[in-house]
Amino acid sequence: MVDTRRKAVAALVSVLSNLLLTLAKVVAAILSGSISVLSEAVHSAGDIVASLLAFASVRVSDRPADPEHPFGHGKVESFAGLAEALLLIGAAGYVGWEAVHRLSHGRTIEVDIGLWVVGGTAVWNVFVGRYLSRVAKETDSEALAADAAHITADVVTSMGVFIGLALVKITNDPIYDPIVALMLTAWILWMAGKIAYNSFSLLIDTALPAEEVELITDIIRTHPRVLDWHQLRTRKSGSHRHADVHVLVDDNLSLVESHRIAEEIEDRVRSSLPNVSINIHMEPYLLEKRHRRDVHGEG
Repeated sequence: MVDTRRKAVAALVSVLSNLLLTLAKVVAAILSGSISVLSEAVHSAGDIVASLLAFASVRVSDRPADPEHPFGHGKVESFAGLAEALLLIGAAGYVGWEAVHRLSHGRTIEVDIGLWVVGGTAVWNVFVGRYLSRVAKETDSEALAADAAHITADVVTSMGVFIGLALVKITNDPIYDPIVALMLTAWILWMAGKIAYNSFSLLIDTALPAEEVELITDIIRTHPRVLDWHQLRTRKSGSHRHADVHVLVDDNLSLVESHRIAEEIEDRVRSSLPNVSINIHMEPYLLEKRHRRDVHGEG
């Protein structure tokens, strides 16, 4: 079972962390007049909304299936991940627009406070991001994984801003501030695209990763009573996996024996993959082969 409480605690930690860091960056942006620090503040404000989405989605996605949602609520996490990607794209657009404006309208900035705040928040986010990534992997949470990626992007952008501010301090030339901001725009867009692709793939029921599909087929193939199988279908919904397959056995087996074989295969799959629901349709080997040849024209 997924540790719902652990996922919720991790999401809450992310929310509180982003609230504090965003407040620090807003203050630093106002006092320093730096467009790159302001961009960081806007980016972190997006992180707050993303963290709230993750916090809400992990609580909803792990609710058990019900009559109206027979496959559970796992796709809520994918929607949350997609929403986070859109927030990143919006933040990147704002960063790029402000950077271009500042390139044509230079402005003197106060560097020191920006250096201290941006450097400190980057170090803090390294630890928060690692924590979220670990919990996301251990609980198989799409929303927490997207949130961790969001914070990883924040660390990289913070370090870019730090380097830009350091160059401004060393050269006394404020042009490095908007140049770094433009570079960060490209990075944020790349991260957003990656998160959006992963989330969208789950929403359109992309098959499980090849290694997980191979694990299922190996379990079916190695069962001594299985003669063949077909129509293996897999998909993922949040941290929940779903699979169904047609398994062919000897025509003379009783219903009870066929059921026992199906249960053995299902138990092995469930013990090998976390949070998996598998349904097996048992078929008589010779009769099914004849049916597929006569009705479907298969050899």
